Amino acid sequence: QVQLVESGGGLVQPGGSLRLSCAASGTFFRLVAMGWYRQAPGKQRELVAEIFNTGSPNYASSMKGRFTISRDGAKNTVYLQMNSLEPDDTAVYYCNAYVDDIDYWGKGTLVTVSS
Repeated sequence: QVQLVESGGGLVQPGGSLRLSCAASGTFFRLVAMGWYRQAPGKQRELVAEIFNTGSPNYASSMKGRFTISRDGAKNTVYLQMNSLEPDDTAVYYCNAYVDDIDYWGKGTLVTVSS
């Protein structure tokens, strides 16, 4: 079993920044990728960004340039730096990890962008 613990959400004004963190713990053989998805009210969950154990990132096209994903392999932790936040970025952000051919999800952290 793998547990994912997210942190870093909150309320931020438009144009502001937030940094999300997600740490994976438990017993596993191979962690292939970690990433972030988000779900806004009334919308489907969508990919924000993911990063593979090679360090190679993949971004949703609308997030490129504003969001940066990074990882600390030694800590099994993934980060999402979000800059120039807009009200449309308001959503619950979920951490995802693909481990030993299984998808794991965190409980989510709420990001609210509002003045």
